[in-house]
Amino acid sequence: MAVTRDECQALDAEDPLKDFREEFSLPPGVIYLLGNSLGALPRRTPERVAHTVETEWGVHLGASWNSAGWWDLPQTTGDRIAPLIGARPGDVLAGDSTSVNIFKAVTAALPLRPGRRVIVSDLDNFPTDRYVVEGAARALGPYEIRDIGSAPGANGGTLEAALGDDVALVLLSHVDYRTGAMRDMAAVTAQVHAAGALMIWDLCHSAGVVPVEMGEVDLAVGCTYKYLNGGPGAPAYIYVAPRHQEAVHNVVSGWHGHAAPFAFEPSYRPAPGVRRFAVGSPPVLSYAALGASLDIWERVDMAAVRAKSVALTSLFIELTDELCPDLALVTPRDPAGRGSQVSYRHADGYPVVRALADRGVVGDYREPEIIRFGFAPLYLRHVDVYDAATTLAEVLGKELWRDERYSRRLAVT
Repeated sequence: MAVTRDECQALDAEDPLKDFREEFSLPPGVIYLLGNSLGALPRRTPERVAHTVETEWGVHLGASWNSAGWWDLPQTTGDRIAPLIGARPGDVLAGDSTSVNIFKAVTAALPLRPGRRVIVSDLDNFPTDRYVVEGAARALGPYEIRDIGSAPGANGGTLEAALGDDVALVLLSHVDYRTGAMRDMAAVTAQVHAAGALMIWDLCHSAGVVPVEMGEVDLAVGCTYKYLNGGPGAPAYIYVAPRHQEAVHNVVSGWHGHAAPFAFEPSYRPAPGVRRFAVGSPPVLSYAALGASLDIWERVDMAAVRAKSVALTSLFIELTDELCPDLALVTPRDPAGRGSQVSYRHADGYPVVRALADRGVVGDYREPEIIRFGFAPLYLRHVDVYDAATTLAEVLGKELWRDERYSRRLAVT
């Protein structure tokens, strides 16, 4: 083949990020290519969560709201996330889920463009983005949703065709969850602003693998359980540009976002800045798990992460081209146009993914007919990529996926 396993091992020996692999608990015999859905467990997470449970909660009890900083976790954690998305401390708040934060962002942005009654959404976005836009349009409506993208039902086609003087805001994903295709954030934001609209970005599939800069972005949201390894259900985050922070309002006006929560006033007064987007009491145990992962990320060079991401995804595409020439690549070949994911179309993609998992290669499946492989540079090696590609070739070449048990759908695909 064009590259040998020994050559991959040599690349791993020279990898500047190789020592980070030891920071994660990885099951033996498993090549985990699902970091784009749920990141691997950092080794120090159990200890951190145990300390929060046994000492902060078990010994210090309610005093930990002050002494352990529980009350300020949305802000302090947001400040730790900020460098990973090219934002400043004080402009990011960690909390709630991505879906809730999308609702907060959309409903906060719409009143900034009074008289404009169109929201542009992409049918290729992760579905929750579109679902939440529907709910926000009903709640504050009437608003028209103008869909772009390649999915059936897109009525605007391109973003350029969808933009007009009636558009209030645009919500797009930086990296497509199915294909891994990546947009030029700065260029698209400038295009949207030129039409007089506001720009909201979903960063779920880019934070932690792609250097991101907020620049002129108005608002952004993202999760921390994928490449940032915060754990299942980890707090999401919302970014609000400084120029908007005192003008926007959080429709979900909970007590944690009040200017003086412990004054227990009968009416809501928003806290200054991004803190107004806090809602309820923080889920402290989830923040503890995320904090253990952010300890790792504070030592990471994102330029090195991106370079390795490009190397790993390029290697996988090269090997798969050679070993599985009939497999249809749907991810852009140009590294500048993709995140850290490689996806293929296969009519029987679901049983293929199940057969791979039984042989130690964990990817996942998304409709329609998409096999996804996510490449997390902190814990994946070049040799893992080589072994995954050869295993994929074996599963396809020997048609191992035809085993009847692989066609039975699990609840989570």
